[in-house]
Amino acid sequence: MSKLAKFPEGFLWGGAVAANQLEGNFQADGKGLSTADVSPNGIMSPPDYSMKDYNLYHEGIDFYNTYKEDIALFAEMGFKAFRFSIAWTRIFPNGDELHPNEKGLAFYENVIDELLKNDIEPVITISHYEMPLHLVREYGGWKNRTLVEFYERYAKTLFERYHEKVKYWMTFNEINVLLHAPFTGGGLVFEDGNKNEQDIYQAAHHQFLGSALAVKAGHEINPDLQIGCMIASMITYPYTSKPEDMFAATQQDRKTLFFSDVQSRGYYPSYMKNYWIENGIEIEIEDGDLEILREHTVDYIGFSYYMSFVASTDPEHMKQQASGNLLAGIKNPYLKASEWGWQIDPVGLRTVCNQLYDRYEKPLFIVENGLGAVDNVEEDGTIQDDYRIDYLRAHIAEMKKAIGDGVDLIGYTSWGPIDLVSASTAELKKRYGFIYVDRDSEGKGSNKRLKKKSFDWYKNVIGSNGEKL
Repeated sequence: MSKLAKFPEGFLWGGAVAANQLEGNFQADGKGLSTADVSPNGIMSPPDYSMKDYNLYHEGIDFYNTYKEDIALFAEMGFKAFRFSIAWTRIFPNGDELHPNEKGLAFYENVIDELLKNDIEPVITISHYEMPLHLVREYGGWKNRTLVEFYERYAKTLFERYHEKVKYWMTFNEINVLLHAPFTGGGLVFEDGNKNEQDIYQAAHHQFLGSALAVKAGHEINPDLQIGCMIASMITYPYTSKPEDMFAATQQDRKTLFFSDVQSRGYYPSYMKNYWIENGIEIEIEDGDLEILREHTVDYIGFSYYMSFVASTDPEHMKQQASGNLLAGIKNPYLKASEWGWQIDPVGLRTVCNQLYDRYEKPLFIVENGLGAVDNVEEDGTIQDDYRIDYLRAHIAEMKKAIGDGVDLIGYTSWGPIDLVSASTAELKKRYGFIYVDRDSEGKGSNKRLKKKSFDWYKNVIGSNGEKL
Protein backbone atom coordinates (compact mmCIF):
# COMPACT_ATOMS: atom_id res chain seq x y z
CA MET A 1 0.00 0.00 0.00
CA SER A 2 1.20 3.51 -0.80
CA LYS A 3 2.69 5.53 2.06
CA LEU A 4 0.17 8.20 1.08
CA ALA A 5 -2.72 5.86 1.89
CA LYS A 6 -3.90 7.64 5.02
CA PHE A 7 -7.22 9.26 5.85
CA PRO A 8 -6.79 13.04 6.07
CA GLU A 9 -7.36 15.05 9.21
CA GLY A 10 -10.97 16.21 9.38
CA PHE A 11 -12.22 13.22 7.39
CA LEU A 12 -16.01 13.06 7.74
CA TRP A 13 -16.78 9.66 9.26
CA GLY A 14 -20.43 8.97 9.97
CA GLY A 15 -23.67 7.46 8.75
CA ALA A 16 -26.51 8.23 6.33
CA VAL A 17 -30.30 7.90 6.43
CA ALA A 18 -33.39 9.10 4.54
CA ALA A 19 -36.41 10.85 6.05
CA ASN A 20 -39.01 8.50 4.58
CA GLN A 21 -37.20 5.39 5.84
CA LEU A 22 -36.92 6.24 9.53
CA GLU A 23 -38.95 9.29 10.64
CA GLY A 24 -42.44 7.73 10.61
CA ASN A 25 -45.23 10.09 11.71
CA PHE A 26 -46.12 10.52 8.05
CA GLN A 27 -48.94 13.00 8.64
CA ALA A 28 -47.66 14.76 11.75
CA ASP A 29 -47.50 18.55 12.07
CA GLY A 30 -48.93 19.32 8.66
CA LYS A 31 -46.84 16.93 6.57
CA GLY A 32 -48.35 16.11 3.18
CA LEU A 33 -48.43 12.77 1.38
CA SER A 34 -45.31 11.80 -0.55
CA THR A 35 -44.55 9.21 -3.20
CA ALA A 36 -43.03 7.00 -0.48
CA ASP A 37 -46.34 7.05 1.37
CA VAL A 38 -47.98 5.18 -1.53
CA SER A 39 -45.10 2.72 -2.09
CA PRO A 40 -45.75 -0.05 0.45
CA ASN A 41 -43.60 -2.59 -1.41
CA GLY A 42 -40.50 -0.48 -2.03
CA ILE A 43 -39.15 1.76 -4.75
CA MET A 44 -39.21 -0.78 -7.59
CA SER A 45 -42.93 -1.59 -7.21
CA PRO A 46 -45.89 0.36 -8.63
CA PRO A 47 -47.62 2.87 -6.33
CA ASP A 48 -50.80 2.07 -4.41
CA TYR A 49 -52.87 5.23 -4.15
CA SER A 50 -55.53 3.48 -2.08
CA MET A 51 -53.10 3.09 0.85
CA LYS A 52 -55.08 0.04 1.98
CA ASP A 53 -52.01 -2.16 2.43
CA TYR A 54 -49.75 -1.80 5.45
CA ASN A 55 -46.87 0.58 4.72
CA LEU A 56 -43.89 0.48 7.07
CA TYR A 57 -42.71 3.84 5.75
CA HIS A 58 -45.63 5.45 7.57
CA GLU A 59 -44.15 4.41 10.91
CA GLY A 60 -40.44 4.02 10.19
CA ILE A 61 -38.51 3.67 13.46
CA ASP A 62 -40.11 6.81 14.97
CA PHE A 63 -36.96 8.94 14.52
CA TYR A 64 -39.32 11.93 14.45
CA ASN A 65 -39.67 11.48 18.21
CA THR A 66 -36.43 9.67 19.11
CA TYR A 67 -33.87 11.77 17.23
CA LYS A 68 -32.20 13.06 20.40
CA GLU A 69 -31.59 9.58 21.77
CA ASP A 70 -30.46 8.29 18.38
CA ILE A 71 -28.08 11.20 17.80
CA ALA A 72 -26.63 10.57 21.28
CA LEU A 73 -25.76 7.04 20.13
CA PHE A 74 -24.15 8.41 16.95
CA ALA A 75 -22.12 10.79 19.11
CA GLU A 76 -21.05 7.88 21.32
CA MET A 77 -19.65 6.22 18.20
CA GLY A 78 -17.74 9.41 17.47
CA PHE A 79 -19.59 10.45 14.31
CA LYS A 80 -18.05 13.46 12.60
CA ALA A 81 -20.95 13.76 10.13
CA PHE A 82 -24.54 12.60 9.77
CA ARG A 83 -26.20 12.62 6.38
CA PHE A 84 -29.97 12.86 6.45
CA SER A 85 -32.66 14.08 4.09
CA ILE A 86 -35.41 16.61 4.52
CA ALA A 87 -38.89 15.46 3.60
CA TRP A 88 -40.09 17.94 0.97
CA THR A 89 -43.65 17.29 2.20
CA ARG A 90 -42.84 18.50 5.71
CA ILE A 91 -41.77 21.87 4.28
CA PHE A 92 -44.23 22.23 1.39
CA PRO A 93 -46.96 19.59 1.99
CA ASN A 94 -48.29 19.75 -1.58
CA GLY A 95 -45.13 21.10 -3.18
CA ASP A 96 -46.73 24.06 -4.93
CA GLU A 97 -47.45 26.34 -1.94
CA LEU A 98 -45.92 29.80 -1.82
CA HIS A 99 -45.10 29.65 1.89
CA PRO A 100 -43.48 26.82 3.89
CA ASN A 101 -44.82 24.87 6.85
CA GLU A 102 -43.07 26.32 9.91
CA LYS A 103 -43.51 23.16 11.97
CA GLY A 104 -41.54 21.19 9.38
CA LEU A 105 -38.74 23.76 9.29
CA ALA A 106 -38.61 23.80 13.09
CA PHE A 107 -38.32 20.01 13.31
CA TYR A 108 -35.25 19.91 11.07
CA GLU A 109 -33.73 22.89 12.84
CA ASN A 110 -34.04 20.94 16.08
CA VAL A 111 -32.31 17.94 14.47
CA ILE A 112 -29.53 20.17 13.13
CA ASP A 113 -29.04 21.85 16.51
CA GLU A 114 -28.88 18.47 18.24
CA LEU A 115 -26.20 17.33 15.81
CA LEU A 116 -24.15 20.48 16.29
CA LYS A 117 -24.47 20.17 20.06
CA ASN A 118 -22.82 16.77 19.68
CA ASP A 119 -20.10 18.08 17.32
CA ILE A 120 -21.58 16.24 14.35
CA GLU A 121 -21.55 17.95 10.94
CA PRO A 122 -25.01 17.90 9.32
CA VAL A 123 -25.00 16.75 5.67
CA ILE A 124 -28.38 17.32 4.02
CA THR A 125 -29.95 15.69 0.98
CA ILE A 126 -32.65 18.00 -0.37
CA SER A 127 -34.65 15.29 -2.14
CA HIS A 128 -34.22 11.62 -1.26
CA TYR A 129 -36.57 9.07 -2.83
CA GLU A 130 -39.70 11.08 -2.10
CA MET A 131 -41.56 14.08 -3.45
CA PRO A 132 -45.02 15.54 -2.83
CA LEU A 133 -47.66 13.19 -4.21
CA HIS A 134 -49.69 16.23 -5.24
CA LEU A 135 -46.97 17.13 -7.76
CA VAL A 136 -47.38 13.69 -9.33
CA ARG A 137 -51.15 13.66 -9.54
CA GLU A 138 -51.68 17.29 -10.52
CA TYR A 139 -48.60 18.02 -12.62
CA GLY A 140 -47.37 14.63 -13.87
CA GLY A 141 -44.12 14.66 -11.91
CA TRP A 142 -40.75 15.90 -13.14
CA LYS A 143 -41.64 15.69 -16.83
CA ASN A 144 -43.48 18.96 -16.15
CA ARG A 145 -41.12 21.93 -16.23
CA THR A 146 -43.18 23.72 -13.56
CA LEU A 147 -41.54 21.46 -10.96
CA VAL A 148 -38.23 23.25 -11.50
CA GLU A 149 -39.77 26.38 -9.99
CA PHE A 150 -41.26 24.45 -7.05
CA TYR A 151 -37.97 22.69 -6.31
CA GLU A 152 -35.99 25.92 -6.55
CA ARG A 153 -38.35 27.57 -4.04
CA TYR A 154 -38.00 24.58 -1.73
CA ALA A 155 -34.18 24.56 -1.95
CA LYS A 156 -33.96 28.33 -1.38
CA THR A 157 -36.18 27.99 1.68
CA LEU A 158 -33.79 25.43 3.17
CA PHE A 159 -30.66 27.45 2.36
CA GLU A 160 -32.12 30.63 3.81
CA ARG A 161 -33.12 28.87 7.01
CA TYR A 162 -30.08 26.68 7.64
CA HIS A 163 -27.11 28.14 5.72
CA GLU A 164 -25.31 29.31 8.86
CA LYS A 165 -25.52 25.82 10.40
CA VAL A 166 -25.19 23.42 7.45
CA LYS A 167 -22.23 23.47 5.04
CA TYR A 168 -22.68 20.24 3.06
CA TRP A 169 -25.68 19.63 0.80
CA MET A 170 -26.76 17.28 -2.00
CA THR A 171 -29.50 18.11 -4.48
CA PHE A 172 -30.99 14.70 -5.39
CA ASN A 173 -30.28 11.28 -3.93
CA GLU A 174 -29.10 8.75 -6.52
CA ILE A 175 -30.43 10.95 -9.32
CA ASN A 176 -29.83 8.15 -11.84
CA VAL A 177 -32.58 6.10 -10.14
CA LEU A 178 -34.83 7.95 -12.59
CA LEU A 179 -33.83 5.40 -15.26
CA HIS A 180 -34.67 2.38 -13.12
CA ALA A 181 -37.50 3.48 -10.79
CA PRO A 182 -39.14 6.46 -12.55
CA PHE A 183 -41.94 6.86 -9.99
CA THR A 184 -39.56 7.10 -7.06
CA GLY A 185 -36.97 9.09 -8.99
CA GLY A 186 -39.24 11.48 -10.80
CA GLY A 187 -42.87 10.92 -9.95
CA LEU A 188 -43.46 9.46 -13.40
CA VAL A 189 -46.44 7.19 -14.01
CA PHE A 190 -46.87 5.34 -17.30
CA GLU A 191 -50.41 4.24 -18.13
CA ASP A 192 -49.31 1.16 -20.08
CA GLY A 193 -46.74 0.17 -17.48
CA ASN A 194 -43.87 0.55 -19.94
CA LYS A 195 -41.12 3.08 -19.30
CA ASN A 196 -41.18 6.00 -21.69
CA GLU A 197 -37.64 7.24 -22.28
CA GLN A 198 -38.88 10.51 -23.75
CA ASP A 199 -40.52 11.41 -20.43
CA ILE A 200 -37.63 10.03 -18.38
CA TYR A 201 -34.96 12.10 -20.10
CA GLN A 202 -37.19 15.18 -20.16
CA ALA A 203 -37.63 14.74 -16.41
CA ALA A 204 -33.85 14.36 -16.07
CA HIS A 205 -33.34 17.69 -17.87
CA HIS A 206 -35.71 19.37 -15.45
CA GLN A 207 -33.95 17.83 -12.46
CA PHE A 208 -30.58 18.97 -13.80
CA LEU A 209 -32.01 22.49 -14.05
CA GLY A 210 -33.41 22.24 -10.52
CA SER A 211 -30.06 21.05 -9.23
CA ALA A 212 -28.13 23.82 -11.02
CA LEU A 213 -30.53 26.50 -9.79
CA ALA A 214 -30.18 25.13 -6.27
CA VAL A 215 -26.39 25.39 -6.56
CA LYS A 216 -26.80 28.96 -7.82
CA ALA A 217 -29.15 29.93 -4.99
CA GLY A 218 -27.03 28.26 -2.32
CA HIS A 219 -23.84 29.98 -3.43
CA GLU A 220 -25.61 33.35 -3.62
CA ILE A 221 -26.95 32.94 -0.08
CA ASN A 222 -23.65 31.67 1.31
CA PRO A 223 -20.56 31.24 -0.93
CA ASP A 224 -19.06 28.81 1.60
CA LEU A 225 -21.73 26.17 1.05
CA GLN A 226 -20.57 22.92 -0.54
CA ILE A 227 -23.34 21.57 -2.76
CA GLY A 228 -22.88 18.21 -4.46
CA CYS A 229 -24.69 15.80 -6.70
CA MET A 230 -25.31 12.20 -5.68
CA ILE A 231 -25.35 9.13 -7.92
CA ALA A 232 -25.74 5.42 -7.37
CA SER A 233 -22.37 4.27 -8.66
CA MET A 234 -22.50 1.02 -10.63
CA ILE A 235 -19.11 0.26 -12.12
CA THR A 236 -19.30 -2.41 -14.81
CA TYR A 237 -16.70 -5.00 -15.76
CA PRO A 238 -16.61 -6.80 -19.12
CA TYR A 239 -17.42 -10.49 -18.59
CA THR A 240 -14.48 -11.43 -20.83
CA SER A 241 -11.67 -9.67 -22.67
CA LYS A 242 -13.78 -9.87 -25.82
CA PRO A 243 -13.83 -6.31 -27.27
CA GLU A 244 -17.62 -6.39 -27.61
CA ASP A 245 -17.93 -7.10 -23.89
CA MET A 246 -15.62 -4.19 -23.13
CA PHE A 247 -17.77 -1.79 -25.13
CA ALA A 248 -20.94 -3.17 -23.53
CA ALA A 249 -19.42 -2.34 -20.13
CA THR A 250 -18.59 1.18 -21.34
CA GLN A 251 -22.17 1.69 -22.51
CA GLN A 252 -23.55 0.42 -19.21
CA ASP A 253 -21.32 2.78 -17.20
CA ARG A 254 -22.40 5.72 -19.32
CA LYS A 255 -26.00 5.28 -18.13
CA THR A 256 -24.77 6.22 -14.65
CA LEU A 257 -22.00 8.67 -15.52
CA PHE A 258 -24.35 10.71 -17.72
CA PHE A 259 -25.96 12.08 -14.57
CA SER A 260 -22.72 13.12 -12.91
CA ASP A 261 -21.28 14.32 -16.24
CA VAL A 262 -24.02 16.93 -16.65
CA GLN A 263 -23.99 18.09 -13.04
CA SER A 264 -20.20 18.19 -12.72
CA ARG A 265 -19.06 19.18 -16.22
CA GLY A 266 -22.03 21.36 -17.02
CA TYR A 267 -23.02 20.10 -20.46
CA TYR A 268 -24.67 17.21 -22.25
CA PRO A 269 -22.11 14.65 -23.47
CA SER A 270 -22.03 13.72 -27.14
CA TYR A 271 -22.70 10.03 -26.41
CA MET A 272 -26.08 10.93 -24.89
CA LYS A 273 -26.97 13.37 -27.67
CA ASN A 274 -26.32 10.55 -30.14
CA TYR A 275 -28.42 8.12 -28.07
CA TRP A 276 -31.33 10.54 -28.15
CA ILE A 277 -31.10 10.91 -31.93
CA GLU A 278 -30.90 7.16 -32.48
CA ASN A 279 -33.95 6.56 -30.26
CA GLY A 280 -36.13 9.44 -31.44
CA ILE A 281 -35.91 11.30 -28.13
CA GLU A 282 -36.33 15.06 -28.41
CA ILE A 283 -35.63 17.00 -25.23
CA GLU A 284 -37.31 20.38 -24.87
CA ILE A 285 -34.50 22.75 -23.90
CA GLU A 286 -35.40 26.41 -23.50
CA ASP A 287 -33.16 29.41 -24.11
CA GLY A 288 -30.83 29.89 -21.16
CA ASP A 289 -31.07 26.29 -19.91
CA LEU A 290 -27.63 25.23 -21.15
CA GLU A 291 -26.08 28.36 -19.68
CA ILE A 292 -27.59 27.53 -16.28
CA LEU A 293 -26.16 23.99 -16.42
CA ARG A 294 -22.75 25.28 -17.51
CA GLU A 295 -22.40 28.02 -14.90
CA HIS A 296 -23.70 26.23 -11.81
CA THR A 297 -21.96 22.87 -11.53
CA VAL A 298 -21.63 20.97 -8.26
CA ASP A 299 -18.77 21.37 -5.80
CA TYR A 300 -18.25 17.67 -5.13
CA ILE A 301 -19.45 14.23 -6.21
CA GLY A 302 -21.45 12.27 -3.67
CA PHE A 303 -22.16 8.63 -4.43
CA SER A 304 -23.39 5.34 -3.07
CA TYR A 305 -21.55 2.09 -3.61
CA TYR A 306 -22.87 -1.36 -2.81
CA MET A 307 -21.80 -3.62 -5.66
CA SER A 308 -20.30 -3.87 -9.13
CA PHE A 309 -21.84 -5.22 -12.33
CA VAL A 310 -20.77 -7.31 -15.30
CA ALA A 311 -21.61 -6.80 -18.98
CA SER A 312 -21.61 -9.43 -21.70
CA THR A 313 -22.81 -9.80 -25.28
CA ASP A 314 -23.13 -13.58 -24.87
CA PRO A 315 -26.79 -14.64 -24.38
CA GLU A 316 -25.67 -17.56 -22.20
CA HIS A 317 -23.90 -15.25 -19.77
CA MET A 318 -26.94 -12.99 -19.63
CA LYS A 319 -28.97 -15.85 -18.18
CA GLN A 320 -26.76 -15.85 -15.04
CA GLN A 321 -28.56 -13.12 -13.13
CA ALA A 322 -27.57 -11.47 -9.85
CA SER A 323 -29.72 -9.07 -7.81
CA GLY A 324 -28.95 -5.42 -7.13
CA ASN A 325 -30.20 -2.28 -5.42
CA LEU A 326 -31.67 -0.72 -8.59
CA LEU A 327 -31.31 -3.38 -11.28
CA ALA A 328 -30.25 -6.96 -11.75
CA GLY A 329 -27.06 -7.91 -13.53
CA ILE A 330 -24.91 -10.82 -14.64
CA LYS A 331 -23.28 -12.88 -11.90
CA ASN A 332 -19.58 -12.29 -11.43
CA PRO A 333 -17.98 -15.73 -10.82
CA TYR A 334 -15.21 -14.14 -8.74
CA LEU A 335 -17.48 -12.51 -6.15
CA LYS A 336 -19.60 -13.64 -3.23
CA ALA A 337 -23.09 -12.21 -2.68
CA SER A 338 -25.17 -10.97 0.25
CA GLU A 339 -28.35 -12.70 1.44
CA TRP A 340 -30.25 -10.51 -1.01
CA GLY A 341 -27.98 -11.46 -3.92
CA TRP A 342 -26.00 -8.21 -4.06
CA GLN A 343 -22.47 -8.98 -5.20
CA ILE A 344 -19.78 -7.94 -2.71
CA ASP A 345 -16.82 -6.22 -4.34
CA PRO A 346 -14.60 -4.04 -2.08
CA VAL A 347 -11.98 -3.53 -4.79
CA GLY A 348 -14.73 -2.11 -6.99
CA LEU A 349 -15.02 0.80 -4.54
CA ARG A 350 -11.37 1.72 -5.10
CA THR A 351 -11.96 1.47 -8.85
CA VAL A 352 -15.06 3.71 -8.67
CA CYS A 353 -13.17 6.30 -6.63
CA ASN A 354 -10.42 6.42 -9.23
CA GLN A 355 -12.88 6.47 -12.12
CA LEU A 356 -14.85 9.40 -10.74
CA TYR A 357 -11.85 11.41 -9.59
CA ASP A 358 -9.99 10.91 -12.88
CA ARG A 359 -13.11 12.01 -14.75
CA TYR A 360 -14.05 15.12 -12.75
CA GLU A 361 -11.10 16.09 -10.51
CA LYS A 362 -13.55 17.20 -7.84
CA PRO A 363 -13.68 16.00 -4.22
CA LEU A 364 -15.56 12.74 -3.66
CA PHE A 365 -17.86 11.88 -0.77
CA ILE A 366 -18.93 8.26 -0.24
CA VAL A 367 -22.34 8.84 1.28
CA GLU A 368 -23.75 5.30 1.20
CA ASN A 369 -22.15 1.88 1.62
CA GLY A 370 -23.12 -1.07 3.75
CA LEU A 371 -24.38 -4.61 4.09
CA GLY A 372 -28.07 -5.45 4.40
CA ALA A 373 -28.43 -8.65 6.41
CA VAL A 374 -30.67 -10.52 8.84
CA ASP A 375 -29.49 -9.87 12.39
CA ASN A 376 -30.35 -12.14 15.30
CA VAL A 377 -30.48 -11.11 18.93
CA GLU A 378 -28.75 -13.75 21.06
CA GLU A 379 -30.11 -14.95 24.41
CA ASP A 380 -27.70 -12.65 26.21
CA GLY A 381 -28.99 -9.66 24.22
CA THR A 382 -25.97 -9.30 21.95
CA ILE A 383 -25.97 -9.08 18.15
CA GLN A 384 -22.86 -10.70 16.70
CA ASP A 385 -22.71 -9.08 13.26
CA ASP A 386 -19.17 -10.05 12.28
CA TYR A 387 -20.31 -10.37 8.65
CA ARG A 388 -21.07 -6.62 8.65
CA ILE A 389 -17.70 -5.80 10.19
CA ASP A 390 -15.96 -7.92 7.55
CA TYR A 391 -17.85 -6.16 4.75
CA LEU A 392 -17.14 -2.66 6.03
CA ARG A 393 -13.52 -3.39 6.95
CA ALA A 394 -12.79 -4.58 3.42
CA HIS A 395 -14.44 -1.55 1.82
CA ILE A 396 -12.77 0.98 4.11
CA ALA A 397 -9.39 -0.62 3.38
CA GLU A 398 -9.99 -0.06 -0.35
CA MET A 399 -11.05 3.55 0.31
CA LYS A 400 -7.71 4.04 2.01
CA LYS A 401 -5.92 2.65 -1.02
CA ALA A 402 -7.87 5.05 -3.25
CA ILE A 403 -6.59 7.96 -1.17
CA GLY A 404 -3.09 6.55 -1.71
CA ASP A 405 -3.85 6.60 -5.46
CA GLY A 406 -4.34 10.36 -5.20
CA VAL A 407 -8.13 10.53 -4.86
CA ASP A 408 -9.47 13.51 -2.88
CA LEU A 409 -11.96 11.79 -0.56
CA ILE A 410 -13.63 14.00 2.03
CA GLY A 411 -15.84 11.58 3.91
CA TYR A 412 -17.62 8.28 4.37
CA THR A 413 -21.14 7.87 5.75
CA SER A 414 -22.18 4.23 5.95
CA TRP A 415 -25.78 3.52 5.00
CA GLY A 416 -28.33 3.05 7.78
CA PRO A 417 -26.16 3.34 10.94
CA ILE A 418 -29.38 2.59 12.77
CA ASP A 419 -31.76 -0.02 11.34
CA LEU A 420 -34.40 1.54 9.09
CA VAL A 421 -36.97 0.56 6.48
CA SER A 422 -35.34 -0.83 3.34
CA ALA A 423 -35.85 1.27 0.20
CA SER A 424 -35.79 -1.64 -2.22
CA THR A 425 -38.12 -3.96 -0.29
CA ALA A 426 -39.88 -1.74 2.32
CA GLU A 427 -39.04 -4.19 5.09
CA LEU A 428 -37.06 -4.12 8.34
CA LYS A 429 -35.82 -7.67 7.98
CA LYS A 430 -32.89 -6.37 5.90
CA ARG A 431 -30.80 -4.42 8.40
CA TYR A 432 -27.74 -2.22 7.90
CA GLY A 433 -27.20 -0.62 11.29
CA PHE A 434 -24.64 -0.58 14.04
CA ILE A 435 -27.72 -0.02 16.18
CA TYR A 436 -30.46 -2.64 16.24
CA VAL A 437 -34.09 -1.49 16.39
CA ASP A 438 -36.50 -3.94 18.00
CA ARG A 439 -39.13 -3.75 15.31
CA ASP A 440 -40.09 -6.16 12.56
CA SER A 441 -41.47 -5.77 9.06
CA GLU A 442 -45.05 -5.87 10.41
CA GLY A 443 -44.29 -2.98 12.75
CA LYS A 444 -44.26 -5.17 15.86
CA GLY A 445 -41.71 -4.74 18.63
CA SER A 446 -40.65 -2.44 21.45
CA ASN A 447 -38.71 -0.04 19.18
CA LYS A 448 -35.87 -0.33 21.70
CA ARG A 449 -32.33 0.39 20.48
CA LEU A 450 -29.55 -2.17 21.02
CA LYS A 451 -25.86 -1.87 20.16
CA LYS A 452 -24.53 -4.51 17.79
CA LYS A 453 -20.95 -5.79 17.88
CA SER A 454 -20.20 -3.49 14.94
CA PHE A 455 -21.05 -0.45 17.11
CA ASP A 456 -17.80 -0.57 19.07
CA TRP A 457 -15.85 -1.67 15.99
CA TYR A 458 -16.93 1.41 14.01
CA LYS A 459 -16.30 3.58 17.08
CA ASN A 460 -12.68 2.38 17.05
CA VAL A 461 -12.38 2.95 13.30
CA ILE A 462 -13.51 6.56 13.71
CA GLY A 463 -11.42 7.11 16.84
CA SER A 464 -8.27 5.97 15.01
CA ASN A 465 -9.19 7.88 11.82
CA GLY A 466 -9.29 4.63 9.91
CA GLU A 467 -6.04 3.19 11.22
CA LYS A 468 -7.66 0.44 13.32
CA LEU A 469 -9.77 -1.73 11.07
